[in-house]
Amino acid sequence: MGADEVELRRLRMPLTTPFRSSHGVVSERDVLLVRVDEGWAECVAPTEPTYTEEYVDGAHAVLRDHLVPRLFDGADLDGVAGHRMAKAALRMAVVDDGLRRSGRSLAMHMGAVRERVPAGIALGIPSSMDELLEDVAAASAEGYQRVKLKIRPGWDVAPVKEVRAAFGDSLALQVDANGAYGASDPAHVDALVALDGFGLLLIEQPFAADDLVAHAGLARRLNTPVCLDESVPSAAAASAAIAMGACSVVNVKPGRVGGLDEAVAVHDVCVAAGVAMWVGGMSETGLGRAANCALAAMPGFTMVGDLSASARWFPVDITEPFVVEDGTLPVPTGPGAGVELRMDVVESFTTSVEVLRRA
Repeated sequence: MGADEVELRRLRMPLTTPFRSSHGVVSERDVLLVRVDEGWAECVAPTEPTYTEEYVDGAHAVLRDHLVPRLFDGADLDGVAGHRMAKAALRMAVVDDGLRRSGRSLAMHMGAVRERVPAGIALGIPSSMDELLEDVAAASAEGYQRVKLKIRPGWDVAPVKEVRAAFGDSLALQVDANGAYGASDPAHVDALVALDGFGLLLIEQPFAADDLVAHAGLARRLNTPVCLDESVPSAAAASAAIAMGACSVVNVKPGRVGGLDEAVAVHDVCVAAGVAMWVGGMSETGLGRAANCALAAMPGFTMVGDLSASARWFPVDITEPFVVEDGTLPVPTGPGAGVELRMDVVESFTTSVEVLRRA
């Protein structure tokens, strides 16, 4: 792994639909792009450290001050503790550069077995039940093969029951708690157990990321599969969680595990253990989405992932937009990640550019 020049570029991209956060309404995404020579990648770190400890300003700083210098020196990036999303972006940009030079696609490089992958959508917590039903109806009309609902204590059994009543058992439905439930709170556990009666594909990350024991205990009480997300930052963590019985499904996100190589390692662990997998999303632009689609085309990803159309997040994307057709998205086949940046669009959203060069 090496490079002569690295660019850290920040963009502010308007969102198709603003969403509510703990700090108010969010109407745009702060995007960090990484260029290594001719290769590009996207860092998926969010604005706030609410998903994991990583956030975009921190990712920018650790790339500039620690990871890029190590890249220039030919040193192991893992000499820097943590910061998996920043590492994932730098590693992906290096891979993209190499593949573009050789004229090979990321899908070919990763052993993709599908030309198209099923499209799924994740819906946030709305302001009302009527809004939720409208969102699910719109997703179904757009052809998504699976719908994921976000849940939290107090917003769980009732919305799932309403969606099932409105759309029936034919709707492929799963829920995601993002660790919002307390394993020691009987009311929280009872609510999760009550979801067992709605024919869900899975319940994702109900408890804190570091509480595998609680996940294993819940899994023993449910017929619904328990899926882990934040609890699986590596292939070793996936192996441990599976051995404990803490999950029977894993959500794989390249940024969360430190890059595509580690994502492939998680894939291999799960295939060997007979554990189902799907590819998660982090509201990526078309650049990050292209890499996710290539990953999802690998043989072990048998469940529908959080792979949605560009318009789900951005009215204007920095690549040609991904569009859902017949419930699927294409796996790009061009050199590198398979997509080209629309540099006029990139420039229009750019807020800063920092170029670092090998001494």
